[in-house]
Amino acid sequence: MTPTTKSILDNSEAVAPAPVTRQRNPNTNNGGRERKDPPISMRARDEILEIMNFLEDFELEVETALDLATPDPYYKMATCLIRNHLEAKPVTPSSLTAAAGVPYATAVRRLNEMQQAGIIEQRPRTRTGKSFTLHPSAELIEQWLQMCGRIKRLAAKSFGGDVRETKTRDYYFGGSYIYGQSIQPPQVLPEPLSLPGGLRILVHGDPTFMVMDALKRQFEQVIGVSIHQRAFSIDRLHEEALRNAQRKTSRYDIIAVDLPWIGEFATQGVLLPLDDVMDVDRLDPGDFHTAGWRAAHWAGRPYGVPAQTTPELLFYRRDLFAEAGFEPPTTTEAVLRAAEKFHDPAQGRYGIAWNAARGTALGHQFMMTCADFGQPLLNLEEIAGGYDADHLDRADLHPTIDSDGALEAAEYLLALARFSPPDILSMSWYERVRPYAAGKIAMAYGYTLLAPYFELDPSSPAYGQTGYLPHPAGPRGTPVAPVGGYVLGIPSNLPEERCADAAEALIAFTSPEAQKLYVQNGSRTAPRYSVGADPEVSRLSPIFEAVDGMSWRDELQFWPRPPIPQISDIIKICGEEMHDMLRGIIGPREALKKAQARAEEAMKI
Repeated sequence: MTPTTKSILDNSEAVAPAPVTRQRNPNTNNGGRERKDPPISMRARDEILEIMNFLEDFELEVETALDLATPDPYYKMATCLIRNHLEAKPVTPSSLTAAAGVPYATAVRRLNEMQQAGIIEQRPRTRTGKSFTLHPSAELIEQWLQMCGRIKRLAAKSFGGDVRETKTRDYYFGGSYIYGQSIQPPQVLPEPLSLPGGLRILVHGDPTFMVMDALKRQFEQVIGVSIHQRAFSIDRLHEEALRNAQRKTSRYDIIAVDLPWIGEFATQGVLLPLDDVMDVDRLDPGDFHTAGWRAAHWAGRPYGVPAQTTPELLFYRRDLFAEAGFEPPTTTEAVLRAAEKFHDPAQGRYGIAWNAARGTALGHQFMMTCADFGQPLLNLEEIAGGYDADHLDRADLHPTIDSDGALEAAEYLLALARFSPPDILSMSWYERVRPYAAGKIAMAYGYTLLAPYFELDPSSPAYGQTGYLPHPAGPRGTPVAPVGGYVLGIPSNLPEERCADAAEALIAFTSPEAQKLYVQNGSRTAPRYSVGADPEVSRLSPIFEAVDGMSWRDELQFWPRPPIPQISDIIKICGEEMHDMLRGIIGPREALKKAQARAEEAMKI
């Protein structure tokens, strides 16, 4: 496993920093033009720094070889700016003039000339604007990208090397990065946020949020304040969010909210409606996957911004299916046939893995499996594409767990258990994907956010061999990709003076630019259409094109886990009763009857 993968999964070491770009200060002389810096990938960053090291060494050789050689302050200051930009380090006027290699007065004049020419931009460090940092303009970054590409070609042509390879790599220095449709990197806010003590965030401890934590240094530059992030498991996150809501003053500026909790958190006043603290149109709602954006609403109002839209899919080994002559399984019957075919415990290989641990994990799995058989867990109205989960603030809702569709789902889980690992009843979110990544399992139900376990590990047998499908359908169902993931919201007890800046941070963290950066550093969730369609993103994993296709086909749905206020209790109830069923303590019908009665009690019916 690579160091980057390890840091994403274990949060044990920092991911190599990626560059951020600076937004032009409105107070500088930019002629009214909008500036957008060309995006720079991690690979491009390393290659540019390599060329920069060569140029600096070459310049030193020239200066020491010729007594009459004089330093070029323009070049030296531009080099200093670019290097610090790539390394995400702030540059002050004094440090930049010191790097010029000429007398102070001369350096100041050259610095002023570069600013007037639009090569250098400045950003205030305080609200008074008396203190500021300096940054390369978009034009200067573009010029460096193009120059680096030309230098590599010239070196290959003059001193040997594969010119064709150089042309290929030139893509990383210019080409599509500048003139294509690639999303730009996150841009520094024109004014730093005013949040005493820094920005405080409560998140889930999954790979995507760990990527955000690894990029903390870059985002601190973007928003201008320090970031303090706390991560919990799903159940502890739920508890801490509710506990925080009871405090007089919130300990967090932003909290991550699992999609099914929206109704509970909205009705209990845990979250502020976003339209109370921001212009929601600034989020560009139409760019989010429809199901992910709709799931963030309660009673028609948005309570969070999708930070992850991670549907649960069926992962399957394309190479194993090809060798066996099997087609990708699109029905539950086909899943069972394939699971039986690949199940070989004597050889340490099993057919399929899924969430079967007692409580929350199995509860989620059961509800989503019911959807495979066309069965919602509530009396939702049937509409095109599934069921209406947009109007859940109704008094006539009641559970439909004790139903024919749910019985089919329960019997399907019992059948799956025959072709699952021996420890299936303790498998939850991560445990089901780890053995799949290790090559011990042919198929696994899993969220896309867990794909880094095998997509970023070249030693995994599933690396480059995984296909992605929506949940295969039962006889009365259609393929569905149940939407999971988290939104970021603002606690209702956050002091009013912090709300506006918390909203600005929310916009920055969920922007297309930020989402692309997460993907480039290992995330496999993209809640926006624009991110999944970005050519650089789509090349990193087939998962993005697959999920976008599911969204366009209306397979991405959030009705399988309707976010009513009591849904967390109902999920646990289902997970407990179904676990007893899988253990053989009770039969499927009895499990459903008990779950139905307990769910009715939870909803006070």
